[in-house]
Formats: sequence, C-alpha cells, structure tokens
Amino acid sequence: MKLNKVIPFLLLSTIFNTRAGNLFAQDAPAAVISSASESQFMVAGLTTFGFVNQTTTNTLGGVKSTDKYNSLGDADRFEFSPMLLWRHGDNLLLEFEPSFDGTNIGVNWADIAYFVSPGLIIKGGYLVLPFGTYTKRLAAGWINKLASDPIGVDIAGTDFGIEVEGGLPLGNMKWSYDISLTNGMQLDNYGVVSGVGISAINNGKTVCGRLALLPFPNSSLEIGVSGLYGAIATPQGATFSNTNATDTKGPMASMYAIDLNYVKNFNPIQLNIKGQYNVSMVTKQNYLNPVDSTQTYSFTNTTSAAFAQISLRPVQSKNRVLKNLELAFRYSNYMTPQNSTWGQNYTEEDVALDYWLSWRTVLKIAYENINSDGTSSVAISGVQGSTTVSRMIIQFSTEF
Repeated sequence: MKLNKVIPFLLLSTIFNTRAGNLFAQDAPAAVISSASESQFMVAGLTTFGFVNQTTTNTLGGVKSTDKYNSLGDADRFEFSPMLLWRHGDNLLLEFEPSFDGTNIGVNWADIAYFVSPGLIIKGGYLVLPFGTYTKRLAAGWINKLASDPIGVDIAGTDFGIEVEGGLPLGNMKWSYDISLTNGMQLDNYGVVSGVGISAINNGKTVCGRLALLPFPNSSLEIGVSGLYGAIATPQGATFSNTNATDTKGPMASMYAIDLNYVKNFNPIQLNIKGQYNVSMVTKQNYLNPVDSTQTYSFTNTTSAAFAQISLRPVQSKNRVLKNLELAFRYSNYMTPQNSTWGQNYTEEDVALDYWLSWRTVLKIAYENINSDGTSSVAISGVQGSTTVSRMIIQFSTEF
C-alpha cells in the first residue's frame, strides 16, 4: 500500500487475457477498458484510509519506555493513487500512477507497454520489478486481506529499464514469464542497497525475472520462482572496500524468491492461501567502524523475508451478511544481517476481519503484534535493543 508497490494488474490482465487466456490465479474479476475508439483515456486508481491505535514498547540497554498514539488517516498506510491510462489502438498502452501518502507526492510507476502478439508484451520506463508476487500483484489495499504489508517482500523495488512479459498455455497447464533489465542498485557505507534511479552511476545493469506455473486447468494454483542478479554501484565518497584486496570488481547482488497463490472453493467456504520467501545476498565488504573509524568490520550481508497467509470466506452462504465476511491471518518474518548496524530479527502476526462491500471495496478491522530484536554487534553500535508493537487498525480500501 506504500509507494512503488502496486501494479494495475487487473486492468492490464483484461487486455492480456483476451489474447492469451487467464494466466494468473486471481481473487476478483478484472475491470474492462472500452474499445469504442482507436485512442482512449481512462482514470482509475485506489485509495486506503483508516484509523490506528498503537502501543510501542522499546527496550534499550535494559531500560524500557512505552509510547502510545492514535491517528485518523493512519500515516503508515494512507494512500491516494489515481491511475492514468492512455491506450492507442490495440497495441499501445501508457500508464502513470502518482501517489499521495499524506505528506509527499511520489510515483508508483510510469511506463509504456506494447502488446506485440499473444503472450508477449514489451514495456519500458519506471517499472515495478518482477520479483516475487506480492509487490506487483497483491499490495493494493483493496486486494490485500490484511491492513499492512509484510515487511521485506519489496526488497527489489522499482527501477528504470525495459521489461518483457507474457505467458502461454502449456498443454492443460499454463505458464507465465516476466523479465526485466534495469539500471540496478547502489551500496551505502553501512551495507544497505538502494536503487540508483534514472542517473545510473556505473555501467552495470541488473537482470530480474519471474517464471510461474499454473498446473491446474482452473488456474486455482500458481507457483512462481524469481531471481535477480547484477553489479552494485559504488557511490562517490564510499568508504567500504572489497574484503579481497586483489579483487578489482565492485560489490555484486543476487536475490531469489519462491511464491505460492492458491484460491479454491470448498462449499460454502472459499480458501485463499498465499506465501512468499525471498533472500538477498551482497558480496562481503569491509566497512568503517562507526564507533572507531580507525578500524573496519565485515559481516555476511544476507537478508531474508517470508510471509504465509490464509483467509476464509463463506462466499456460497445464503446469508447476505455472512457471505461478505472474510477472516484472514498472516505471519511474517524479516531478518537483516547479523552484526551489521541495521541487524534485526523481526516477526509479525496479523489477523483481520474483512467486510466486502463489493468485489473491489473492503472494510477491515485488524490487530497486529510485532516483535523486533536487534542483532547488531555491540562493538559497532554500543547497545542492543528490542521493540514490541501492538496496534488496532480500522481501514477502508477501494479501487475506483
């Protein structure tokens, strides 16, 4: 639900599915773009608004402190994102989605797509990278069953580049592919990676891709695997260096992920299971000790994130109220590198009761319990701390 997370999947799949059939496990029908004229303009989008009541307990050096607050609007989850679509003929589509998060206006994505043939789309611009399934297809507030996003699954993020995607039948099964070539990432003096943006500061590029298989004819199950590989830029003034003094190469990044999406009706209940596991690895570097700049330190720069989610909805119930209720639960885990300045072990349990006003409008009442333990080395940070957060959220989300 935050910046750089959501793609207009249902709108794009409408055009694509008319050419190649349904190639993704989906929870709701897609919107339709009229074909009354050769050139058309359309405004769609999404919004998420809510109320949060939160209690945070920090423990640092054995000393506890508690902070409580509540907020109308819910600063961490509020989003208003109109989506602008312009289509020229049957083959060309321009997409642009700005987003207001309550403080700043940013851009979720901005690209041009060309539908070459059945099963082949070429895109260029500011893209959501095809890594995992959550960031590109599940993060919109009206699609997400819970009130918040699972932390760490957006590690690949967005970038400027080109992309090739599509899919075709495979006997009684279906498969899809999504591959991108983008400017890549850079490394800061603490070992954290971030995007270089449109002004690439090195000649290296990043390759990212996802392959997915739908083994059942009804597309109820989708299993995907993703990978990313590329050189990481070294910004001007960087103080880190390769642990191997004879290696002239800069740092490299490699990532992989596996994801699952299963939607099946067992009268009268609809079962919906989703999950993703991803790992990011950066080659080892020597960093200046922030406590003593005459010394260096190193760590294994591996970050992992995972979530598992299940929801139940009595869609075939004869009771009009009951059939629109959905109970959802999600467990998330996020681990950043131990002995780094930003090392932590983060776990979260979320539960929500959703009421669907329509297939694209939902009201949620959610409870979240979060625990985070610092795993940074005392030698570089001085202290280790932990944080516990409990929050109650009331949230309204819709696609328009």
